Amino acid sequence: MGELVAGVDIATANVRVQVHDQAGAVVAAASRPLPQPVRSSGGRSEQDASAWWPAVRDCLAECTAALGARSSEITSLAISATSGTVVAVDGNGDPLGPALMYDDRRAETEARTAVEVGAPRWERTGITPSAGSGLARIGWLARHLPEGTALVCHTPDVIARKLVGRPVATDTSHALKSGYDAVAGEWATEVFDALEVPSRLLPEVVRPTAVLGVVDAAAAAETGLPQGCEVRAGMTDGCAGQLACGAVDVGQFVTVLGTTLVLKGVSKELVHDPAGAVYSHLHPDGVWLPGGAANIGGSALSDVDTAELAGLDEAATERGPASVVNYPLRGEGERFPFLARQATQFVLGTPEDRVDEYRSRLEGVAFCERLALERVAELGAPAAGPVRTAGGGARSLAWCQIRASILDRPVLRVQGAGTALGAALLAASGSIHPDLSTAAAAMVPEGELVEPVRSEVSPLDASYQRFLAELRTRGWLAA
Repeated sequence: MGELVAGVDIATANVRVQVHDQAGAVVAAASRPLPQPVRSSGGRSEQDASAWWPAVRDCLAECTAALGARSSEITSLAISATSGTVVAVDGNGDPLGPALMYDDRRAETEARTAVEVGAPRWERTGITPSAGSGLARIGWLARHLPEGTALVCHTPDVIARKLVGRPVATDTSHALKSGYDAVAGEWATEVFDALEVPSRLLPEVVRPTAVLGVVDAAAAAETGLPQGCEVRAGMTDGCAGQLACGAVDVGQFVTVLGTTLVLKGVSKELVHDPAGAVYSHLHPDGVWLPGGAANIGGSALSDVDTAELAGLDEAATERGPASVVNYPLRGEGERFPFLARQATQFVLGTPEDRVDEYRSRLEGVAFCERLALERVAELGAPAAGPVRTAGGGARSLAWCQIRASILDRPVLRVQGAGTALGAALLAASGSIHPDLSTAAAAMVPEGELVEPVRSEVSPLDASYQRFLAELRTRGWLAA
């Protein structure tokens, strides 16, 4: 039978909990909806933080009820959530108001102060605060603290406290964009002083997988978890998703192709990007997780009827390389793998027909993926072996084959790679498995290897060179 671990994923729209065995099989799972964030003028985005614990509690209770006597085998759990979502809590750990969500951008003034005061620190760490960072939001909260505020917490901190019955440390991953210097191992005190944030509001910080505490009697009664089950520090949803694809060792990279294109990998040294497009989380074992997020991605197909995708994929595969070069950006502005606020869609040439145009969109996103890998390699973090992939775009075999041909390396599709699995891997590291690499080797699905189409590699490389030349002509990419 063996020991079990649980992964908790607190996303924007719902909570997911999965219980896994030592080999990674899902033995129980549950989900609950969360209230939609309230978005209003001034860049505000808020969610009822008091809804988090009931949703997590009920998911855990459903899983333990389904497991019956096996629930006593749950050794540990870890929690992952959105990056930089913060909320003020009272002395009991209860939220005193709505959470400021990851996409809340009201704190523009605080962001400018943080950038200026912490400039030497940000140059060293590669993190550039913005109005969308947890640091700026904490600065805003400090000027609008509800009476009785004891701490400012990230989402996992609120839930972990409910489970262990006392205040807990936060992890380096959720704290990264909230003003924690992972290089020096300290909060950016000079910045918080400038923002007039009292040091008492900031929690202790530990590395992911560290034991935060154990489930107490009260939480055990509410959730069905065994009393004494370890609660371990997690990572942000993006990092947990990376781990769930098996990208845990140096040189391994994963592309998550959802609405946007997100590239993450593992490097021995911290990656310094003068442009600020690439930033790095701290790996639980002390190496680094460099990556970046583009504005381009699956959104390039947002105007295509879902019912048509399979037919278009088949036709695009039969057609071969497109006759045109397409950068299918929706909206304006790009942030990775190049920074260009004025970037907009372009097409070089006139497509022969709809299939040709559709195929050119798939290639255009893959060109950005290749450029992202080349950019990160230039900064000192080359990829080795196949590029792992997950997300909605990875379900398209045709797109994965095009990407493999453009990258001239295999693409490894990993099914079932989600945030909850990533959190479960962190829970398993040091509990039922000795470390994260061992946990990933045992628990991550093997995946499906998609090889390049050799006859298409050369013509697609020629199109990629045209793509780069056009970016340089437009001034979006340095020569």
